[in-house]
Amino acid sequence: MLALITGTALQAVFPKPTSSAFRNTPYGAPSGPILKVPIGGNRVYCLNRHGLEGQTAAHLVNYRANIWALKELGITRVIATATVGGINPSLDRGDLVVPDQVIDYTYGREQTFVGMRKINHFDFTFPFDTDLRDTLIRSLPAQFQSEQHMVGTYGVTQGPRFETAAEIDRFRQDGCDLVGMTLMPEAALAREAEIRYAALCLVVNPAAGVEEGEVDIEDTATVTKRAIQGLGGMLERVVELIQ
Repeated sequence: MLALITGTALQAVFPKPTSSAFRNTPYGAPSGPILKVPIGGNRVYCLNRHGLEGQTAAHLVNYRANIWALKELGITRVIATATVGGINPSLDRGDLVVPDQVIDYTYGREQTFVGMRKINHFDFTFPFDTDLRDTLIRSLPAQFQSEQHMVGTYGVTQGPRFETAAEIDRFRQDGCDLVGMTLMPEAALAREAEIRYAALCLVVNPAAGVEEGEVDIEDTATVTKRAIQGLGGMLERVVELIQ
């Protein structure tokens, strides 16, 4: 079964849910109810990682509970959506990117199920599932069928503040193309739970220092609203290919 994990801004992509379920876990409560929504001719589970009202900041999300609740529901594949800042100067506002790597700069987040389960070492060389990534790439609109949209390294920061220009310069030197606050430890926990996982990122602003001046945070909401219709159509194609 397939589930979509979304951020608050991208929740508007989906139609109204037909049902919902709330599942408590050994790791506490997930971010909110797991919704079943109609996408195309399919029913797909959706979970907003920040809660239905966007009340939970990225560093406070109970990632373990979210992944565990999906696992108990029988989910085997997850597509995660995220809004990001663009570090790679070739990326514009409104671009879609399917990342293939992550660098984790977060701290203090619960990173593993170990502690309540037997230690289970797992490979994380390639953090995103190859088949799901291929499906996302095949579904990208024509204008995003280029290398900078089909690969990319996502630098995961702690939040809730945005980054300094010096931090972004460091991330660029580390090889990051994108910056955001949410894909870790989400991706690692999915791998540990044996759930196939891939991500689709919407670039909503140039990262700090990429352009002159400060980051226009209000503009990120405008970019997201403009992208929603096209993003919804793409995710509908993704669901049809997976289902």
